[in-house]
Amino acid sequence: MLNGSLDSHLFKSNDAILNWSTRYQIILGVARGLSYLHLSCHECIIHCDIKPENILLDASFVPKVADFGMAAFVGRDFSRLLTTFRGTAGYLAPEWLCGVAITPKIDVYGFGMVLFQIISGKRNSPETFTSSSYDVEYFPVQAIDKLHRGDVQSLVDPHLHGEFDLEQAERVCKVACWCIQDNESDRPTMGEVVWVLEGLQEIDMPPMPRLLAAITAQADATSM
Repeated sequence: MLNGSLDSHLFKSNDAILNWSTRYQIILGVARGLSYLHLSCHECIIHCDIKPENILLDASFVPKVADFGMAAFVGRDFSRLLTTFRGTAGYLAPEWLCGVAITPKIDVYGFGMVLFQIISGKRNSPETFTSSSYDVEYFPVQAIDKLHRGDVQSLVDPHLHGEFDLEQAERVCKVACWCIQDNESDRPTMGEVVWVLEGLQEIDMPPMPRLLAAITAQADATSM
């Protein structure tokens, strides 16, 4: 994979900045790949560790989902799988942290977190972010707040200098916010995500997830 992993292009300044068209191609490609794993294989394959480091890019920046070392296989007669495996901090769905059986919706959650990073060109968490302390700069909090305010353009990577498709950016931001909803039943399937990204299905304004609402309230209380 001649262009390495996605993280090297998003977070390292020594690589050329990905333009918006390439970013959208990567988003759609990863969505289609996950949809195939979840819906079209003989058994449902849950990747369990979706993050930029596990998205490889070929010579044309076509993405390939990689590193299936944590992948779980779920027979079509079952809907959940209990596993002791855990993915990467920052991409873990709430139900996984609670120790309940997982579904493909944990990949949906991780995909949503990756979308925020593709939009902004930076990590979701500031350097000072820890598991016990949230900073007001936590990007998903900013994203859903500005989405509700109609200010998506300010969320897009400034290195693009305004050269992006605003309608697509709003669509990606909405999808990302739906993907990280606390309740897995509120998240779309990857098949539905593909339809939205392809412009074949409309999507409503997502509500603020309870976890992000709690982070916002904590940040407001700290600033008072």
